[in-house]
Amino acid sequence: MLWVPCVRKTRSGATFAAWTAEAFQFAPLVSQAVRVECDAQEDVEPDDLPDPDIEWPAQSTPLDPLDDVDDLPPSPLPAPCKRRASPTFEEVCATGKPLKSCHRRRAAKRAKTIHEEGHRPRASVIDQQVRQADPLAVPSLNAEALPAAQGAYVAKIETKIEKRGSKTRRSLAELIGLGFQLIPWDGISARPLADGMGRVFASLAGQPQDNGWRAAVARAYQFIKAQGNAADFPTSMRHHRRGLFAAMNVGLMYGKGLLSPTWLDNKKFTPLAERLLAHPDVARMAHFASFAFSLWAPRLYRYYVDHNATLANLLPGVRRPFPKSVFASATFNFGPSVCTFKHRDVCNLPFGWCAIQALGSFDATAGGHLVLWDAKVVVEFPAGAVILLPSATVAHSNVPVADGEERISFTQFTPGGLFRWGGLRRTHGGTIGGGGPR
Repeated sequence: MLWVPCVRKTRSGATFAAWTAEAFQFAPLVSQAVRVECDAQEDVEPDDLPDPDIEWPAQSTPLDPLDDVDDLPPSPLPAPCKRRASPTFEEVCATGKPLKSCHRRRAAKRAKTIHEEGHRPRASVIDQQVRQADPLAVPSLNAEALPAAQGAYVAKIETKIEKRGSKTRRSLAELIGLGFQLIPWDGISARPLADGMGRVFASLAGQPQDNGWRAAVARAYQFIKAQGNAADFPTSMRHHRRGLFAAMNVGLMYGKGLLSPTWLDNKKFTPLAERLLAHPDVARMAHFASFAFSLWAPRLYRYYVDHNATLANLLPGVRRPFPKSVFASATFNFGPSVCTFKHRDVCNLPFGWCAIQALGSFDATAGGHLVLWDAKVVVEFPAGAVILLPSATVAHSNVPVADGEERISFTQFTPGGLFRWGGLRRTHGGTIGGGGPR
């Protein structure tokens, strides 16, 4: 047999030890070794055992069925051990175990990309969620007639006629009696809302269909509820134009005399705000709402992403409440039974969308509905679901939940003033309002 060493290579094909050796014959060496061994070995060894009976069993009597009771079958080979998959987001949150360094680096890279460039849904997700969705027609609404102010950075202020009866809590039966259309919704399947011209003006964006999401929403609800119960909110935070419940805004604001975008000062509630923003389940909800926004209004979403890039250039170090969410601000409505009055958030971008997410323990078919007054529809709003709508121009409220039930909500938005400030700075080279970015 001829043996010739060859070049050593890795599994990828790369050479790591190129070497050669002289060829030599194995056959003569093997033959010599066999002859030596045969000459030294006796024909019959003293310890050799007799050959076993080939015709076993030797007896001709019938076999006793109990003779081989203890002849157990051989143990099966152990199943191959599957390599454990990487821990899920929920496992990491539940156990508190840190990710491996390589996973941390990849996760940080993904988060940085989304923070700077926004979400980019895959074509398969768009085909499955958007192209196959069945729009809900709202023929009574004309999106062009919604009340935007001149310049379109904010909405028109609510008139006295709009405010009349706005603080009246109306039941589902009352609203249906007023001619409102009831839209049943499971909170999972996505359904866009289209006006009389077929233009999508809002989206019932749904929620992920997995147990991990439901568990995360439940944990977020318990955390927000516990933090709200432990806080001593003053009357001014519990009685306001949106309802009779404690609410707290966080994030960037601009307007009312501010010279530049400013992070809201929550004073003694600043630690509470930071705890809420740092909670991983709350952040997951915020990030999903932003992803849903990119899915259902991609051009509008890009407008937000470009605006955030402008702010980042003009205000180095500026941050948003949630790194992977495109929205600049958020509101926590603590409950325990949030029911908003009829209102419009006139300081938001009029053609922009805000994300609303409900949490709690309540029967969504009996209460907690989202009421869209201009569209004259009442939408069932289950816990964990996301609804996207132009909150600045479409008046909205909630149906009260039943006694003993609990409902809180979490919203994200971007004030229209931020777009105005960024647009003016970009147009005039950063010289508007106070002599430079601050």
